[in-house]
Amino acid sequence: MRRALPFLLMLAAVPAMAAAAPRTALGIFDGWGAFRDPAAPRCYAIAAPAATIGTPQVKAYASVGYWPKSRIRGQFYVRLSKARRAGGELRLTIGSRRFILTGNGAHGWASDARMDAAIIAAIRSAPSMSVESVSTSGGSIADTYRLRGAATAIDAAALGCARPG
Repeated sequence: MRRALPFLLMLAAVPAMAAAAPRTALGIFDGWGAFRDPAAPRCYAIAAPAATIGTPQVKAYASVGYWPKSRIRGQFYVRLSKARRAGGELRLTIGSRRFILTGNGAHGWASDARMDAAIIAAIRSAPSMSVESVSTSGGSIADTYRLRGAATAIDAAALGCARPG
């Protein structure tokens, strides 16, 4: 649950932060963007899926975030296009690497910093990634992302938050 706290806080604070201060674009790299949110402060690389099975229920995205004041660097997060069944496995496939993510509902993240680092390394060397699970209605969830530009966006986000403030 400790790893979930930054994500839950981030999700709860997003509407308030959006009204308080605009985010700054650090760059758009193919299908990935890098942004800095000076109010938090935080930086992140983010992308929407290139393909989704079925009709999405929420806007899906994958991101890698940096929160310098909390000393969090390179934290992977994914919001699925549909809420997943409680207890259902959440699989992330990047090239030939497979990761079992933790999370709840439509939210997923790495279980620890070591997995975050392995995911980012895999992202840097693969052309695509997919996130799969079973929805609350029993149907398939499969969101696929193109990774062209991801490494550059991740680097831009890291540089954008290299110094707090």
